[in-house]
Amino acid sequence: MKNIQLLGLLLVVVGSFLPLVHVPIIGNWNYWKLDHYLAIACWILAACAVFGIVNNSTKIVRFFGILLILLFAFTLIAVKMQSLEYFSFLPFKSWRETFAGVVKLKWGWIVEFLGAFMMVLTRNNKKVNQRTQI
Repeated sequence: MKNIQLLGLLLVVVGSFLPLVHVPIIGNWNYWKLDHYLAIACWILAACAVFGIVNNSTKIVRFFGILLILLFAFTLIAVKMQSLEYFSFLPFKSWRETFAGVVKLKWGWIVEFLGAFMMVLTRNNKKVNQRTQI
């Protein structure tokens, strides 16, 4: 259980450096280029999940895993909304949506969500000591 949670945590941390968004002409952006505050929040939540993993508390790890999933969903929505807002000077809504569609999501999101889901979906496997059980 701990190994799967640690692997999920490692995927979340490594995923913050992978390409998450592709902006034409500018290139690929990771969490640190998207927004420093969101990246710091991601790492703080990951550090709190480490506390739960070290103390063998599945509830803490699940809680911070769910918070990470919510943070990633919020970031995805914010990226889409910001790309629509960026082209708000265009006169027609269809033009705005077309130009905002040029901003593409990359494969790093799969790693981020996979790591968070691995942290959330691991179950507690407590072994009963055979010698003490009579």
